[in-house]
Amino acid sequence: MIEESRSVDVTLEPLDEHVVVQPLSDETETRAGLILPASAAEAAPCRSGIVTAVGPDVTGVDAGDKVLYPRDVGYDVRLGGIDVRVIHRDDLIARIHD
Repeated sequence: MIEESRSVDVTLEPLDEHVVVQPLSDETETRAGLILPASAAEAAPCRSGIVTAVGPDVTGVDAGDKVLYPRDVGYDVRLGGIDVRVIHRDDLIARIHD
């Protein structure tokens, strides 16, 4: 008998002043069209990502915002095969508008 695979719907709801950020790939493309691998970006002190959820006490940032944050802050969490990071709102540096 073949068992049906079940999808697990996991939601991470941040508390207080925390946000959930899905980091963007460190691989980047320069204006000239050169692709820089993720290994070249590892030396950069900051990363960018998309906010996927915000705690009830968070202001100034909404789900869907692209943000900049220090590489070494927060907690790495893996949910349903997706890596996210839980970060305190005060650790976010900026919103990115592109």
